[in-house]
Amino acid sequence: MTANAATSSPAPSASAKSPVTLAIDIGGTGLKAMLLDPSGKPASERQRIETPAVPTPKAVLAVLDDLIKPLGKFDRVSVGFPGVTKKGITYTAVNLHPDWMNFHFQEELTKRWKKPARVANDASVQGYGAVQGDGVELILTLGTGLGSALFTDGKLCPGLELGHHPWKKKTYEDYLGKRGLEKHGKKQWNEHLQEAIAQTEKLFNWDHLYLGGGNTKKIEFTPPQNVAIVSNEAGLLGGVALWRDK
Repeated sequence: MTANAATSSPAPSASAKSPVTLAIDIGGTGLKAMLLDPSGKPASERQRIETPAVPTPKAVLAVLDDLIKPLGKFDRVSVGFPGVTKKGITYTAVNLHPDWMNFHFQEELTKRWKKPARVANDASVQGYGAVQGDGVELILTLGTGLGSALFTDGKLCPGLELGHHPWKKKTYEDYLGKRGLEKHGKKQWNEHLQEAIAQTEKLFNWDHLYLGGGNTKKIEFTPPQNVAIVSNEAGLLGGVALWRDK
């Protein structure tokens, strides 16, 4: 496998001043990486490579080594991970591999690349790249699974795993993740998504909802005025926010 720069990436900044952040987004189907300048703007092209068929920590780390080679030097690392993470430890990874349970990912990256690293839930990182910092803001990421993150005046409310919460006869992820899309088809998936938008507004009383992730391209309806579809790049661009609190 070889890493390829995405042609749709934002134009990198003219110069990358210190500290340069290596932002990584780990997904069930693809791994992405980009360098960010101190303001959070792209300082390189985006690189992407397929997630290993058997995505154990060992396999993913080996592929990440190849993914970041074309990017050059960096000072620190930010990672968005598709599961529950606390203090850099990954506790769940439903769409990856059981070996990620209780894996000290942040510590392993720091040792491996000899740079300070921070790891957070991928929807939280994407949310940092999208939210305006005004009122209650919710982000839902539509990909292999369903990610979620809730912010109040720009501050993350950690630990939200809406995707695995009971909804209808199963869970939100069963209807809105990749499995739901393949099982029910695009038309019904869109109907379920509209229902989820209405349901989460009642549940969280959010002021603004953001929809991210690769499957936003499957959306066929016009979202309400306070619902925005955000670029998939937000999962990388939010990486600098993980370093705001020292």
